[in-house]
Amino acid sequence: MREHLELYVGGRWTDPAEPRTMDVVNPATERVCGRVAAGSAADVDRAVAAAREAFAGWSTTAVKDRLTVLHEVLNAYRERADDLAEALTEEMGAPTALAHGAQVQLGLGHLTTAIEILGNFAFEEQRGATLIVREPIGVCGLITPWNWPLNQIAVKVFPALATGCTMVLKPSEQSPFTGQIFAEVLHAAGVPAGVFNLVQGDGPGVGVPLASHPDVDMVSFTGSVRAGIDIATNAAPSVKRVTQELGGKGPHIVLDDDAFARNVGKGVVALMGNSGQTCSAPSRMLVPAARMEEAVGLARQAASGVTVGDPRGDAMMGPVSSAAQFEKVQALIRRGIEEGATLVIGGTGRPEGLERGYYVRPTVFAHVTQDMAIAREEIFGPVLTLHGYDDVDHAVRLANDTEFGLAGHVAGQDLDTARDVARRIRAGWIAINEGFDFGCPFGGYKKSGNGREWGEFGFHDYLEVKGILGYAPAGAGPG
Repeated sequence: MREHLELYVGGRWTDPAEPRTMDVVNPATERVCGRVAAGSAADVDRAVAAAREAFAGWSTTAVKDRLTVLHEVLNAYRERADDLAEALTEEMGAPTALAHGAQVQLGLGHLTTAIEILGNFAFEEQRGATLIVREPIGVCGLITPWNWPLNQIAVKVFPALATGCTMVLKPSEQSPFTGQIFAEVLHAAGVPAGVFNLVQGDGPGVGVPLASHPDVDMVSFTGSVRAGIDIATNAAPSVKRVTQELGGKGPHIVLDDDAFARNVGKGVVALMGNSGQTCSAPSRMLVPAARMEEAVGLARQAASGVTVGDPRGDAMMGPVSSAAQFEKVQALIRRGIEEGATLVIGGTGRPEGLERGYYVRPTVFAHVTQDMAIAREEIFGPVLTLHGYDDVDHAVRLANDTEFGLAGHVAGQDLDTARDVARRIRAGWIAINEGFDFGCPFGGYKKSGNGREWGEFGFHDYLEVKGILGYAPAGAGPG
């Protein structure tokens, strides 16, 4: 049983203002596996004050000094990698291979990328007699979700540190153990007191006070559209910057070519990863209508090979994260059946042999139409929908017929066609044939949010741009 009953404020572990705790449930067992402190508005006040006090010094440090700190963080992160992975398996049910692999390694990749970018980032640029200066925005409130805890902490904390900001982090109350260990990593690395602060808690108790706090200059939030609207509403009176990475309903256009069978199978497996709890997942597979029945067979075969079970074993897929998530996914599967979609495989209930734990059957629906709930709502579970298209233009229209615009996927042998399709999808992050790049900007169009994370683009939201006119005599150039 894990117990983390202190918050990290001003460089030290401290009791919360009120002695309240939150239980953490292991989704594989449905049993309480630990407790963490439940912060309040008073704790947010203390953390923001510590960050504000630290900002004056940290914001003026030399790049080389921030690089030194980030390298120390890198060393400390590597030392705690196994601890982080074990916490992920316990708090959110990530299978061991996934926890030690992508879940931990994504955080590490974002850290090494931030170090590389910081060494070459242009914080100043002279244009004629004007100097363009990029300065740290100030105190940042960082609110992260439960599905990829380390990835989402990393894409916020590391750019904030690199650019000279100070911060208060509120991890999800569903996956707080990784946030706690992450704070221990930064403490061990010698991040100066007050630069990074951790306040555990729920949305009403910590998220709202953090978003609305007048001394917070910027809020970066990842989560649902509903919560994102609340964050923006609470932040509005203080006119602070708000960046958001919200929901997704990623289209996956599979082109009609000789790689069709392989691409359908890979797409199904990709959606099932992390139990389907990935906002950029290829959840809507668009296939040529003339090959729908072929796609149905291929998808059934691929989904039947996805093993589900104890995340400490060798199963490919563990549980979804919580009872609430389980019930949401079950309700949408029932809705798909009721609305007339063809259930190819899976369905409601737990997989056979699993009587405890929030396990969902890998599910595929075919002949899905745009008016169905499963075509329009973010399911956030291992549920794939198959849609038929008449031609490429029709596929693009279907792909864009959504209120979301976070990610899209294109698979096909003709790279020119795939490139053309990718350009026409209205989303912020498009993967051609499963491409991947830590330097690629990640963020959404439409209701999927605003702002960009990852790589150099992740630095910009943490910076203010100042123009200093007459910095050089009229007619003088750089130098």
